[in-house]
Amino acid sequence: MRTVPSIIHLDMDAFFAAVEQAAKPSLRGKPVVVGGLGGRGVVATASYEARRFGVHSAMPMAQARRLCPNAAFLAGRFAAYRENSEIVMGLLRERSPLVEPLSLDEAFVDLEAGPYGPALAEADPAAGAQLVLAVAEDLRADILERTGLTASVGAAGSKLMAKIASEQAKPDGLVLVEIGSERAVLSPMPVRALPGIGPATEQTLRRAGLTTVADLADAGEAELVQLLGRAHGTGIHLMAVGHDERPVVPDRDAKSVSVEDTFEVDLADRDRILREIDQLTVRCVGRLRAAGRSGRTVVLKVRRFDFSTLTRSETLRAPTDDEAVIAETARRLALQVDTTGGVRLLGVGVSQLADYTQEDLFAQAAHAAEADAETEASAETGGADAAGTPPAEQPAPAVPPVLRRWLPGQDVHHAEHGPGWVQGSGVGRVTVRFETPYGPPGRVRTFAVDDPDLEPADPLPLRPS
Repeated sequence: MRTVPSIIHLDMDAFFAAVEQAAKPSLRGKPVVVGGLGGRGVVATASYEARRFGVHSAMPMAQARRLCPNAAFLAGRFAAYRENSEIVMGLLRERSPLVEPLSLDEAFVDLEAGPYGPALAEADPAAGAQLVLAVAEDLRADILERTGLTASVGAAGSKLMAKIASEQAKPDGLVLVEIGSERAVLSPMPVRALPGIGPATEQTLRRAGLTTVADLADAGEAELVQLLGRAHGTGIHLMAVGHDERPVVPDRDAKSVSVEDTFEVDLADRDRILREIDQLTVRCVGRLRAAGRSGRTVVLKVRRFDFSTLTRSETLRAPTDDEAVIAETARRLALQVDTTGGVRLLGVGVSQLADYTQEDLFAQAAHAAEADAETEASAETGGADAAGTPPAEQPAPAVPPVLRRWLPGQDVHHAEHGPGWVQGSGVGRVTVRFETPYGPPGRVRTFAVDDPDLEPADPLPLRPS
């Protein structure tokens, strides 16, 4: 065990929504909700102003609109999130080569492996803790200066306690758990505070009268093994007593993203199974987008009443992070599995991950549609008409204009008014607010959706270069 709380966990505050507020002066201090805007969309991130109304991540967007109807509801701009994530991760790597990113906005850092390592090794516990606090405060100040965004940091002697400390620090704070105080910090917390304890495990523990982390520690390893199995029970007991020796693993590259649930009562109703698959998809896509990834293969896992486990997968033509596409594919896979005896566990996952997301896929789909149309036209004419007349002599067919799709929050540029972002569109019109991250709230203008002077644009940096 470490003698100095030299592992830190950094978590950006409401990252996606905070980037939108920093980029759009008119939204600062106002509720902002980022996520899928379709009928089955879910919240990716809500600003703290929106959270006061009960809006939270993974909530159906329709429910969020009911709770906070006056919020700004925006589609994600993953290029902007990735750009700012790279700045933050670069600042972390200046402190240590051991940086373990968990998503675009979250990472562990082992300070003992970096330039502060020798000083931490020589320091007594009190001096070492003060040095860690100073390093963490400097890190938060650098992030604010470079991006205008705030971060919460937890420092401790283990990844478990650093993560718990950063949760306590939110928003925009810093909490350090001193070595030796782990049990005191953990004891009053509910069992769900420990990683690996989900709803099903929580219910199992609750039936045994175990509701707090102190209860788990007092129960002992043997009882937890009897309740949860050897591997799970042993791991939960170690965490309950504050013991966690997991190292910080740099640049961990996940091969897949998945979620699963075990049910207290086996599911036999087909419609209920499909609804559970929809809910699992929501959570899976949330993790996928938080990591800034997309995936090409959808995987369904089914454990039946007799504990036999089946997996079915389908590989798509291109990577996606589209919730509707993944849910539809998972539902289709479920129809291939015999569930008449009941289902004990369901899981939805995505593999063959890629580094680009939905924004790239819109462009891919447009290019593919154009290519398919050209191929079909060529196949129909065979290079000449039925009378053998060369194509060059035929009149060009009328091509209907392609109406652009303008998404709320999207970056645009107008030939006269300059940079701005889409507030909304409909009935052939698009409303744009013209402002930049570096000035006051801007004015609003409305244009035809096919206005030739209005073009999609790249995100502006949050700080002038």
